[in-house]
Amino acid sequence: MSPQAANKKFDLVALGEAMIEFNQTNPGQPQYLQGFGGDTSNAVIAAARAGATVSYLTRLGDDPFGKSLQQLWTLEGIQTEAIEIEPQGSTGIYFVTHGEHGHAFTYYRSGSAASKMTPDWLAGKPTEHIRHSKWLHASGISLAISPSALETTIQAMRLAKESNTRVSFDSNLRLRLWTLDEARAGIRQAIQLSDLFLPSLDDMTSLTGLSDPNDIVDWSHKTGAKQVVLKLGENGALISDPETGIRTHLAGISVQAVDATGAGDCFCGNLLARLALGDSLIDATTYANTAAALTVQGWGAVASLPQAAEVRKFAAALASA
Repeated sequence: MSPQAANKKFDLVALGEAMIEFNQTNPGQPQYLQGFGGDTSNAVIAAARAGATVSYLTRLGDDPFGKSLQQLWTLEGIQTEAIEIEPQGSTGIYFVTHGEHGHAFTYYRSGSAASKMTPDWLAGKPTEHIRHSKWLHASGISLAISPSALETTIQAMRLAKESNTRVSFDSNLRLRLWTLDEARAGIRQAIQLSDLFLPSLDDMTSLTGLSDPNDIVDWSHKTGAKQVVLKLGENGALISDPETGIRTHLAGISVQAVDATGAGDCFCGNLLARLALGDSLIDATTYANTAAALTVQGWGAVASLPQAAEVRKFAAALASA
């Protein structure tokens, strides 16, 4: 660990939008479990449960949903002092429905408090938290919720680079939020500022037209990513770090999945937590892969995120099987 990292207050700071989730528990029936979501929020909760010291950067509406999110983060031990409340704003919500083709999302987030973030908002506490963190994490959704959010996220990444804070970026492509051309331009800009790129195979096929995992990893490095961990869902992950000569496939873990909502966020949060706590990229990815296999066995983006003891127990059971 570098001297700069050793002096950082936080292991991980993430920036984006948190939302209230209503997850369908019986496919085809009007039965929903209220929970919490938002990709970067899920990731910091996952990281906190893995033992990392984390902070979250966002804006919330002054409404019951915003208050319940603040309560959630407090219970999870996440630092919230850099979060801004918009008195007349709203907190976004979304619904998850399930069918034969998997899960689908319906969002009600237009004009949310988080979508109104601007680069000026970063001044003060958000900038302080970025500068005092080992990692800054953002995603394609952080960029896509509004043009001003894109500007804010890119500015946050630049602040991180100036502060010896490493940048991690999850592609998380949502074409309901922006056009494919807009996504390509914004995500390329973010990749160029990232130290660790965490894309999914489906996202990258849509963005680049490539389908071979090795070709996608090569494209990511050429675009500017230093390290890449390509998420392959049930097929595991492809890990690449040209500086150390690593290019290796980590096999998936076969489980009975009931809800994949937030699985990628769980993967990212656990991977970053373990990197911040001193694991190698391969060891951190192995831990994250195990955590993600656990989370798909439960309902909801947050309720199913495992604690560190659960991940270790599951890993031990897999090793002895």
